[in-house]
Amino acid sequence: MAEFDAAAFVAGLPLTVLTVVLVLGVTFLVALRLGRHSVVDVAWGLGFVAVAATSYLTFAGSGDDARRTVVLVLTAVWGLRLAGHIAWRSRGQGEDPRYAELLARATGNRTWYAVRSIYLTQAAVMWFVSLPVQVASAQAPGLGPVAWAGVAVWATGMFFETVGDYQLHRFRSDPGSRGEVLDTGLWRYTRHPNYFGDACVWWGLWLVAADAWPGVLTVLSPVLMTWLLARGTGKPLLEKDIAHRRPGYADYVRRTSGFVPLPPRTGRG
Repeated sequence: MAEFDAAAFVAGLPLTVLTVVLVLGVTFLVALRLGRHSVVDVAWGLGFVAVAATSYLTFAGSGDDARRTVVLVLTAVWGLRLAGHIAWRSRGQGEDPRYAELLARATGNRTWYAVRSIYLTQAAVMWFVSLPVQVASAQAPGLGPVAWAGVAVWATGMFFETVGDYQLHRFRSDPGSRGEVLDTGLWRYTRHPNYFGDACVWWGLWLVAADAWPGVLTVLSPVLMTWLLARGTGKPLLEKDIAHRRPGYADYVRRTSGFVPLPPRTGRG
């Protein structure tokens, strides 16, 4: 068996594209029914799980069983946890302010604008970011040391993301924290441990793919995910007006790393 059956991989790509379209198409219908497009945040993790499952089945005849299983399990654990967390966090709430602000810019049909600016954009990003999972599922060689290093990086990311979300949930559930800034636990070392963890998850999955040819070529997928979290629609949007709502946040920004965990700065410069 060839190390990587390029023809079989290319033939399987339309199936992963179709998977993404179906997941977000159903999500769009659900959003119209509920009257809020923020449900797409729940579908974000589920879409990656669906792509991983499709790749697992599609490349059963060409990919190594162990590698296919590892990337499926890692993606599923990450995606299902994230979807469940967001669904629980947003229960009973209305439209997310981010999407309300985005849709307020529409000059024509708001529904078609939502399709273009939310669903088609997320579909393209989801498919591109999932390329390491797709490629890894089609690779024939068994797991090597780089792949196991990837599993370790993924586990680090899951720790930061899961623990960070849990600490934030406990903080928000405490009535005494109203107007305060969370600066303990993982949040003492980074203002966004969950985003940092998310980035690590995808760098870990990339390493599993980079363990064999041509997985290394998918490096732009974790690069894009990291950029979105640190510079795109993640951290910048979340921090845009938080200083107005939490007076101590400006000082927190001065002493705490914005993304990569680092010891708190003690100076004010």
